[in-house]
Amino acid sequence: MKKTNKIYEIYELLHEAYGPQGWWPFINNDESYHPHDYLYPKNQLEVFEVCLGSILTQNTTFTSVVKSLNNLKEKNALSSKAIKEMNIDELKLAIKASGYHNQKAKYILGFIDFFEVLDARTPTRDELLSVLGIGEETADSILLYGYNSPEFKVDAYTKRVLLTLGLIDEKAKYQDMKQLMQKALKECIKDEKEQVIVFQEYHALIVNHSKEFYSKKPYGVGCFLKEKIL
Repeated sequence: MKKTNKIYEIYELLHEAYGPQGWWPFINNDESYHPHDYLYPKNQLEVFEVCLGSILTQNTTFTSVVKSLNNLKEKNALSSKAIKEMNIDELKLAIKASGYHNQKAKYILGFIDFFEVLDARTPTRDELLSVLGIGEETADSILLYGYNSPEFKVDAYTKRVLLTLGLIDEKAKYQDMKQLMQKALKECIKDEKEQVIVFQEYHALIVNHSKEFYSKKPYGVGCFLKEKIL
C-alpha cells in the first residue's frame, strides 16, 4: 500500500475510534470545544486567542497553556489591546504556567504589533515566519486554526506516530513530514474547505491518541494503528 493511502487510512481509523475533536478550544467561550462546528474562529478576538495560544504552547503542554489563558481571562486580557496595556511583569506572571515566560512575553508583544498591522487580513506563512519567536509549527498552528488555511501542523507526537508506523525515518525534518501529510491528504480530498477540516481533526486526533500511546517511552506500546498499518 502506498504511504499516501496509509496516511489517509490512519486518519479514518483515528476518526472512527475517537470521533470529531472540536479543536481549537476557546477560553473566552468557556474553554469550549466544538465538535462538528467548523465555523470557528468567529471573530478577530477568537483569531487572536488562537495566535496567543499557539505561541504559549511552544515547549509545553496545552494544559499549561489553558492555565495561562485563564489567568489572562481573569484579568480581562485576552485581546491584543488589553495585553498591550498590561504591565510587562503582570503579563509575565500571568503566562508563567506555560514556561519561558520572559521570552514568550517578548514574543507575544512583538506578535501583537504584527497582528494589528494585518487589520484582519490572513498572513502568509512566510510573513509569520519573519516574526520573532514564530517557527514552523507555531506558524502552521496559527494558519490552520486561526485562519482556516490548509497548512498541516506537525508536532512531536506526529513524528513519533509516523516513525513507529514506518512512514518516515529518524532524520525526517518538519518540512518533510508536513509535505508528506499534505500531499497524501490532498490526493484524497480536493475541496480546500474539507482539507482544512481534515487537517484540523487529524492533528487533534493524533494528540488525543498519543496522550495514551506516545507520551512515554517505549512509544507505541498497545497502539492499535500498528496492527492495521504495519
